[in-house]
Amino acid sequence: MGDCNINKCLLPLSWLYGLGVRLRNYCFDTGILKSRAFNLPVISVGNITVGGTGKTPHVEYLIRLLQDDFHVAVLSRGYKRKTSGFLKADSRSTAHDVGDEPYQMKQKFPDITVAVDANRVNGIEQLMNGDSQLDVVLLDDAFQHRHVKPGINILLVDYHRLITNDGLLPAGRLREPMQGKRRADIVIITKCPQTMEPIDYRVIVKSMDLLPCQQLFFTTLDYGEPTAVFKETNDTDCKTSALKDHNVLLLTGIASPKPLAEYLQPQMLQLSQLNFPDHHDFSSKDAEHINSTFAALPSPRCIITTEKDAARLRQLEGLSGDVRQHIFALPIKINFIRPNEQNLFNQNIISYVRKNSRNSSLAES
Repeated sequence: MGDCNINKCLLPLSWLYGLGVRLRNYCFDTGILKSRAFNLPVISVGNITVGGTGKTPHVEYLIRLLQDDFHVAVLSRGYKRKTSGFLKADSRSTAHDVGDEPYQMKQKFPDITVAVDANRVNGIEQLMNGDSQLDVVLLDDAFQHRHVKPGINILLVDYHRLITNDGLLPAGRLREPMQGKRRADIVIITKCPQTMEPIDYRVIVKSMDLLPCQQLFFTTLDYGEPTAVFKETNDTDCKTSALKDHNVLLLTGIASPKPLAEYLQPQMLQLSQLNFPDHHDFSSKDAEHINSTFAALPSPRCIITTEKDAARLRQLEGLSGDVRQHIFALPIKINFIRPNEQNLFNQNIISYVRKNSRNSSLAES
């Protein structure tokens, strides 16, 4: 549970920013601005902080939970894509077309519908009009998109960056005041250590100060075995245990690479890092930098990257043959930490989707 740094010099700007956000939320709360409900289950997964809280692996968890029994669609805004408007991903789509995270999900789950639209209301309408069998829509990163009223609103909070210790932009990293958490039906503390002491749970439960109707869960990241990014040049995956004799370059363009580095560090001969900004659009100059950095490492060597970065790196021209042959993506999943939490969460989600022919709140389902 880390403390967040707040830039006190920027607090006056945060006050002005907060005034605007509070006014917007007031307009939605009072009905001046309208929220649209839909005639099918809609589940939103999002946060109120800038930076990664683990949205993609949590959306993927929901996909795995639901895809065998329901027709699932994921709707994202498609951050940093090169297209606009509503677009449905298919086997030919690239990260430039739909964004890195939607591209990643379509690659991993080809049988579900993945679409992007900055206008979530229009996106859901398009999905419903295009598929009469659609059972549920998962909204990726839509906690602040209040034009849609989801049936279940899931708020993710990073264990290392608790919202209770943070401040509003630009002094802190909160997109809206902490009171916005009241809109959540479910709050998940993400990226927790594999083991937590009882006192840690009690401290977080008290500090979050949730309503009796809100449910609180704790998840941790579970890393899989690295898989080759460029199958055409290297169709052999890698065992994490094999990295103990390797010099590894950790290549990331994500908001929080520290947990990944801490996981890899003890398992290898030497770990170097090459970090880019979150959702970084890799350029030809970046390719040269990656090539030279990797070439400078002693052998045996390899590159580990994230699945999200791999989605963009596959479109990058100029990577050397040596890099393409030795770069692997490390998949991640989420696990619930405390006993019985997973079953309770699963039952809540499945029950909501199964029972609701029209959108309703979790408390009403």
